[in-house]
Amino acid sequence: MKNMGFRWYGSNDDAIKLKDIRQIPGTTQVVGALFDVPVGEVWPKEKIAVLKHEVEAAKLKLEVIESVNIHDDIKIGLPSRDQYIENYKETIRNLAEYGIKVICYNFMPIFDWVRTELHYKLADGSTDMAFQHEKVEGDPEDILKSIQDNSNGYVLPGWEPERLAEVKRLFAAYSEVDTKKLTENLKYFLDEIIPVCEECDVRMAMHPDDPPRPLFGLPRIYKNREDMLAIEQLHESKYNGFTICTGSLGENPANDVPAIIREFVAKDRAPFIHARNIKFMGNEGDFHESAHLSSEGSLDMYEIMKALYDTGFDGYIRPDHGRDIWGEEGRPGYGLYDRALGITYLNGLWEAIEKENR
Repeated sequence: MKNMGFRWYGSNDDAIKLKDIRQIPGTTQVVGALFDVPVGEVWPKEKIAVLKHEVEAAKLKLEVIESVNIHDDIKIGLPSRDQYIENYKETIRNLAEYGIKVICYNFMPIFDWVRTELHYKLADGSTDMAFQHEKVEGDPEDILKSIQDNSNGYVLPGWEPERLAEVKRLFAAYSEVDTKKLTENLKYFLDEIIPVCEECDVRMAMHPDDPPRPLFGLPRIYKNREDMLAIEQLHESKYNGFTICTGSLGENPANDVPAIIREFVAKDRAPFIHARNIKFMGNEGDFHESAHLSSEGSLDMYEIMKALYDTGFDGYIRPDHGRDIWGEEGRPGYGLYDRALGITYLNGLWEAIEKENR
């Protein structure tokens, strides 16, 4: 696949080097971000330029940003949101100047994603991340402590210390935000930024809720096909698009992931794909992440890749969370080895499908 990418957290906070990524066959893109700019502030051109130069010096491309996070005041709908939205517009313009084509973002209240275990041990001795619903029925601060204590010293995306230090205040601030209100606030945001995206040729790609279910009494608005149709209608433009994360959507067995791909890629509404597998556990809604192979999880990765091929997908794709294998102790879900294996597997599937169809 021509736009296969690898998420990277930068030279200051990632044990993985760009030269390592460069050596993964078939990998052309780095999916990056600026992690030292506070949420809500404008991304400075000079910092974008440094990141772009660093990636290109390694003979890789930087065309997807994951993520430009959205300030909670926008999601809550506070009067201060207008200034934060103006800052977001300026960031879009600055990124466009440096060749960025897609911005991945999410609209999840407080938590970008939730796992109840970061080092779930598999039968082969590897570890991965897991989610068990009964463990999130208590105090959310228990989950916060578990995440912080088991992250191998890394800051995890969406779980930044300065943000989590305010979790009690955030829960109070979101107390009046239900599904309807959160959707209205998303529309307000899209109505403001999409015209800028159209001018700059930068596509927004909203990431699904992970897991795709309400948690801690907080609303979730991107859980399934029906939610995607509703979000499309909030602002009709191909620049109002989706990241289709096969793992996040696949965490609900009712979601037909290949069918979702066929529908939204065919409509040119999904410029970015996260390809990963998960394995369902005993209780409904419980899962652990797995190696990418279909045989290792509950999702049919062949059918997922075939759906992308059949719909002419030419956007950006990356392997998502991997296991910790071969003694690696990096950022949970974001080690080098298993994601590199995932890329090789996905590219192998693509080559086989491509040759079948010649």
